[in-house]
Amino acid sequence: QAQFVESGGGLVQPGGSLRLSCTLSESINKYDVAWYRQAPGKQRELVLVISIGGSTYPYGLDSVKGRFAISRDNAKNTVYLQMNNLKPEDTAVYYCRKRWGSVWSDVWGQGTQVTVSS
Repeated sequence: QAQFVESGGGLVQPGGSLRLSCTLSESINKYDVAWYRQAPGKQRELVLVISIGGSTYPYGLDSVKGRFAISRDNAKNTVYLQMNNLKPEDTAVYYCRKRWGSVWSDVWGQGTQVTVSS
C-alpha cells in the first residue's frame, strides 16, 4: 500500500504556527484523510479528519478546535494541517492516515515531529 510522507514539523514557540503536509504516492481522491498525533508515552490520537469533498468531520480533538484546520489539494495528493496558537501540549509526532469508505488503512508513514517549547 502507498504510504503518506509527512513534513513541515519543527520547533516552535508557544503561540506560534506551523503548517504540516502529508503527500501520498497515489491519488487521494477516493479517501477521507485524517491527521493523528502521538505524544511521548501516550496513545496515538485522532486530531482532525477531512472528507473526500473537502469538509471537516465534526469529530476529532476538542483541544485543537478553533486553532487547527485541515485542508486538501487533490491535484497534489496532499493534505495539510494548519496549526495556530500552538501550545506545549501539542508536542507530538504527527501522522496522516487514509480511509476508504469505513476502512482505515493500517499503513503509517514516518510522521513529522512538532515540538512546542520556549
